[in-house]
Amino acid sequence: MRSYLTGQLDGKVSDALHRGNGPQFQAGGGPGSVSIRQPPGTLIVIKPANSLSAAGGILGEEVNTATQLPAATVRRLLNKASDAKAQSAEVSGKTFRIESTTDPNGNVFVLGLPTDDIDHTLGNMIAWFALLTLLGVFAAGGAGTWLVRRQLKPLHDVAETAREVSAQNLSTGETTIHTRVAEGLTDTDTEVGQVGAALNTLLEHVDSALAARHRSEQQVRQFVADASHELRTPLSTIHGYAELSRRTPDDPGALATALNKVETEAGRMSALVEDLLLLARLDSGRPLVREDVDLTRLLLEAVADARVLAPDHHWRFDLPDEPVTATGDADRLHQVVTNLLNNARNHTPAGTTVTVRVQATPAGGVRIDVHDDGPGLPEDIAAAAFERFTRGDSSRTRASGGAGLGLSLVSAIAAAHGGTAGVVSRPGDTTFTVELP
Repeated sequence: MRSYLTGQLDGKVSDALHRGNGPQFQAGGGPGSVSIRQPPGTLIVIKPANSLSAAGGILGEEVNTATQLPAATVRRLLNKASDAKAQSAEVSGKTFRIESTTDPNGNVFVLGLPTDDIDHTLGNMIAWFALLTLLGVFAAGGAGTWLVRRQLKPLHDVAETAREVSAQNLSTGETTIHTRVAEGLTDTDTEVGQVGAALNTLLEHVDSALAARHRSEQQVRQFVADASHELRTPLSTIHGYAELSRRTPDDPGALATALNKVETEAGRMSALVEDLLLLARLDSGRPLVREDVDLTRLLLEAVADARVLAPDHHWRFDLPDEPVTATGDADRLHQVVTNLLNNARNHTPAGTTVTVRVQATPAGGVRIDVHDDGPGLPEDIAAAAFERFTRGDSSRTRASGGAGLGLSLVSAIAAAHGGTAGVVSRPGDTTFTVELP
């Protein structure tokens, strides 16, 4: 821009210098009194032909007045402008664009115009450019801030959802997280939508974990309450008969009866404690013994014991020709079969036929079935048959008292072997099944 404006100024200098036959000088007695048709501020130097002296000055605001230049400055300007090309020169602290010419008579003229207008114009342009740049920066910053906030508004809503969840008390009790990120903020095609969808998935998992924790706490409370109740009964019986024996020390018959009852209840309590300890060990994931177990032989021995304990039932076998084996803990698997047979013996009337089967499965596992033709299980009892302290109702007559842990142990031992336990029941057709890998 400076070059362009300087070029324009040089054009004005050249036009003024060469217009007509050159500048119209009408000297009126020296540089202090002149008549020159040029604007104020114009620099003029005159060197007449065949003269060694020269004069120069800067035109003033008043007509026919000028500020005389020192002789040294005049000589410097004549020397500087001798090549007849426009160039810059410093005079009295100001910058001029000067050019020289020689008329046909041999007179040398130097004319210059100040660059103040150029400097002023450039200064204004710089100021306006700076102002516009500043306004542009503020406008761009404002627009960018608005755009960023607009784009991040969905992320703010997602964060607000997280804050709402964090404000909930999730430490105790039955807690459910209902808060979710809005469906419009879970579009997985956008980054914010991916965050929203991931947060919803996380909340679902946390909600499920809280529900599982609550169920576990409820089961533990119920388990402790049931165990306390089961232990309280034999303890109360023992306490009562101990009190009776203390009051009748001289009655041998009463004393023997009391001691027998104390022994019976102590044995019952001991068995209950053993079952509880076994369940605790299984729940902790303690590994079982792993060895090859002949299930065919194990079933034969268990059914033989059941025939002795319940001769009023009909015990049947349905065994394959070849022995069936499985890998597991022989004692625990024997306990599984014994508990299933005891369940059939204790909860079915005399004359019930109980059939025991074992067979290999197509998947390479083993399946044990204990079937009876007794009255069957009610639907609510069948659904909770393998839960702890679950008892059958009066429709399945109980031959002896139990704590309701037998089938719980069956399920826990099967699970510890990587298997499952189940039951299918209707009147006259009940089958308990254990599948092992």
